[in-house]
Amino acid sequence: MREAVIVDAVRTPLGRGKPTGAIHSWHPADLAALTLKAIVDRTGIDPALVEDVIMGCVSQVGEQGLNVGRNAALAAGFPETVCGTSVDRQCGSSQQSLHFAAQGVIAGAYDVVIAAGVESMSRVPMGASVASSGMPFGPLMMKRYEEANLYGVGGLVSQGISAEIVAAKWGLNRQQVDEFSVSSHQKAAEATRNGWYNNEIVPVQIKHADGGSETVGTDEGIRADSTVEKLGGLKPAFKADGVITAGNSSQITDGAAAVLVMEKQRALDLGLRPRARFHGFALGGVDPVIMLTAPIPATKNVLARTGMSLDQIDAVEINEAFAPVVLSWAKELKADMNRVNQHGGAIALGHPLGCSGARLMTTLLNTLERTGGRFGLQTMCEGGGMANATIIERLG
Repeated sequence: MREAVIVDAVRTPLGRGKPTGAIHSWHPADLAALTLKAIVDRTGIDPALVEDVIMGCVSQVGEQGLNVGRNAALAAGFPETVCGTSVDRQCGSSQQSLHFAAQGVIAGAYDVVIAAGVESMSRVPMGASVASSGMPFGPLMMKRYEEANLYGVGGLVSQGISAEIVAAKWGLNRQQVDEFSVSSHQKAAEATRNGWYNNEIVPVQIKHADGGSETVGTDEGIRADSTVEKLGGLKPAFKADGVITAGNSSQITDGAAAVLVMEKQRALDLGLRPRARFHGFALGGVDPVIMLTAPIPATKNVLARTGMSLDQIDAVEINEAFAPVVLSWAKELKADMNRVNQHGGAIALGHPLGCSGARLMTTLLNTLERTGGRFGLQTMCEGGGMANATIIERLG
């Protein structure tokens, strides 16, 4: 029976998604190429063996248009025989890339494939693809949700309003979401101090206008001095009497990540060590108004498919798009929060959209190896009311 395994996983440091951000100067195709090259350099694999590069990216327009997956592979110096494609499942784009890669290996369509993701939100702003081509929701979809008038909001809404709906439905107050957010920064700061990210981060060289240069090797968004009192001073961002602020939401960020997925025996034949195997896959869907709660059914679905319970999961990475996403999931699943986002999450590190799925898997793998855990779960909410869920098993 064919098994899909992870041989290596890397990411760039995450930079603030603004022109003054640490890695703004990098073209997104080149930034993604950096992680692809790092994968082959670290493993010593001949890049000609890579059959496909499956690249998650949300805003596939401008510098991220015309198939950034293929462009990144060529920018990395891979042979022209190596193909590339680009995937959009909104925030879960590169987690879906991982699913496609692993499922392709299990099915026998691939032996060696790289699942990756990239988003330069400073160079290709969020919503750029919509701004360039018009409204993505047609009259029939708009009518469906206007008539449903779900949650009393009268139609489709922004993710920020969805986060407010989630907070209200699960009874989450401002103190709770801010406390969670401070914890994210504290855990990310601890992980940085202790070098827990070192094995996953590929440093980025930055050239300055004056001819100088520097190496960026740490995430830029972490605020080790964050406190509930400081966050409490921020005004609600989406609703005057709401609880969602810039401080308890994920940061706009630049970044890229890549995961080398192989058939287990092929990896062993090449003298490579499989670090984890893919154990289960699932999806979940909810209505696109509340949108952010799909990790709940996705988690239930992947546990049912694998015959597991949540208490068998040693480490969880759930994307911190907004604090209520994780807190509502935890309430519904009765999760042990000591196992969740142990190295911090997107509130501290940032959420470079199409990169985040591969980034979460990279961190999950390293968390399992650091703690000695066996099983890891990754899940994340996605625009339109979807979620992916993946379970991996650490090997050796």
